Amino acid sequence: MKAVVHNSFGPPEVLTIVDVEPPTPRADEVLIKVHATTVTAAEILMRRGRPLWGRSVLGVTRPRKKVRTPGLELAGEVVTVGASVRRFAPGDQVFGFTGIGVGACAEYKCMPESASLEHKPVDITYEDAAAAVDGASTALYFLRERADVGKGHHVLINGASGSIGTYALQLAKLFGAEVTAVCSSRNAELVTELGADHVIDYTVDDFTTRRNTYDVVFDTVTASTYRKCRRALTPTGCYLPTKGLWNWPIAGWTVLRGGRTVRPGMSVEKRASLAFLKELIESGQLRIIVDRNYPIDDIVEAHRYVETGHKRGNVTVSVVSGVRQALS
Repeated sequence: MKAVVHNSFGPPEVLTIVDVEPPTPRADEVLIKVHATTVTAAEILMRRGRPLWGRSVLGVTRPRKKVRTPGLELAGEVVTVGASVRRFAPGDQVFGFTGIGVGACAEYKCMPESASLEHKPVDITYEDAAAAVDGASTALYFLRERADVGKGHHVLINGASGSIGTYALQLAKLFGAEVTAVCSSRNAELVTELGADHVIDYTVDDFTTRRNTYDVVFDTVTASTYRKCRRALTPTGCYLPTKGLWNWPIAGWTVLRGGRTVRPGMSVEKRASLAFLKELIESGQLRIIVDRNYPIDDIVEAHRYVETGHKRGNVTVSVVSGVRQALS
């Protein structure tokens, strides 16, 4: 089968396409023919071996075998199932999250039946389905589980035009919140279309200068810090960072201190979230934003583009035949 691999850490050019033996599912696994995957900011960091502490998992001097093929999100078709699998059957169309095992940027991928895997939403492309996994489930986790966002809350989303941000904006509105979107002027029209009540152009205006304004500051790109955002929060507001180990001890300190808090987290188990998101997508309540789609043969160029930091929503990769797949 065709698979993207990288045997060293570095720039996009370390990625190559090779032919490898397809995996064989264990008793509790399904074998998925991957139709589409994505390129995410997290994968860019993994490919570069950053942050350095992450190499304890990724590999110290070179990528470990299990993480040499990128791809965190996938959509495809179940080909075969293990003897103990009951939730899926051959022919099922699915979408899901591979987790630390990555490996979705290949023609076939095995995943446990119990993994973050769900039946694909109907009437959307495989590319759109792949793009509706990690960003959407991460946004849902932070807004619902970490901040309990609801009616009457004023939520600011930093990085509102990115993968997590475009979903966070829509979900916060669905939960009844007033939403301020922070992005560049280039993306102001997009976030307004997605429902933003207010838009701040970060190139000319600093939202952290506002005082006691936001119940939640969701920093989807961790471009700021709690220290900078603290005064913009209401007295009982919370700061939601998507990454940064330093935020965990700060979170403990803010809980003990009382008042404004830092609430980091890690959205790993996504199965229940995917079922919820599937319903929103099928009912037309959640819009999927795909900036660009690349064939798998152009994976280096896809990584180069995402690495610019200027993508809008998601960047997808077509694996099957290198073309965008038709509606189910």
